[in-house]
Amino acid sequence: MTVRRFISNILLFCAVLVAGYYVFVVVALSGLKVIDPITTGVQTQRRIESWFGKGKYQKRQTFMPLAKISTHLQWAVIAAEDGRFYEHNGFEWSQIEIAIKEKEEHKRTRGASTITQQLVKNLFFTTYQSYVRKGVEASIVPLAELILGKKRILELYLNVIEWGPGVWGAEAAAEYHYHMPAAKLGREHAAHLAAVLPAPRKWNPAHMNDYSAIILQRMTQLGR
Repeated sequence: MTVRRFISNILLFCAVLVAGYYVFVVVALSGLKVIDPITTGVQTQRRIESWFGKGKYQKRQTFMPLAKISTHLQWAVIAAEDGRFYEHNGFEWSQIEIAIKEKEEHKRTRGASTITQQLVKNLFFTTYQSYVRKGVEASIVPLAELILGKKRILELYLNVIEWGPGVWGAEAAAEYHYHMPAAKLGREHAAHLAAVLPAPRKWNPAHMNDYSAIILQRMTQLGR
C-alpha cells in the first residue's frame, strides 16, 4: 500500500466517523423532540466523578412539562442566562461582547453561551473546556434550533441543568431548596434559583441576594 493510499484511507475513515457522529446527533435530537432524556453527558460525568469522591451520590430529578414550571422561573433563567433567547438563532454575538467586557472589568455576571449552546453541552458533552468541544458544540447548535424549536429547548434545559449536588432540573431544585413544586415558585425564589446557575454546586440560592436583584431588574426590563 502506497503512502498516498494509506493517507486516503485514513481521511476516508475520519470522514465516515464524523458523518456517523452527526447522523447520531440528528437522530438523538429528533428523538428528544418527543422523548425526555434518561441521562445527559454532564449527568454521566457527575456520576463517574462520584466514584472517586467522598460521600454518596444521589440523583434527584423529576422531568416536568414546561406548563408545570413557573413562568417566573422560566423568565428568571432567560434573564440570567440568555436575555434574547426567543430572538436569536442559537448564537448571541452581543452577549459574547458583554461577557468579554464584564470579564475585563472583573464583574462578570453572565456567560457568553446561549441557552441552546448550554443545552447542547449538557446533553452531549461534559463541563470540561476545550476548543474542540466548543467547535463541535457550535456546529450542533443550529441543528438543535431547527429540530427542537425554542419551547422544547427551554423545556429540556430547565429539566436537565444542574442546580446543586445531584440536583437536576427545576422540579428537583424547587423541592430541594424551597420545599415546593416548580409550578409554585414566585418571582423572588425564581431569581435566587437562576442566580446559582453559573456555579450550582458552590453557590446557595439563599446567599444570592445581590445577583438575584440584578436578575429581577433584567426581568422587569423584559416585561416580566
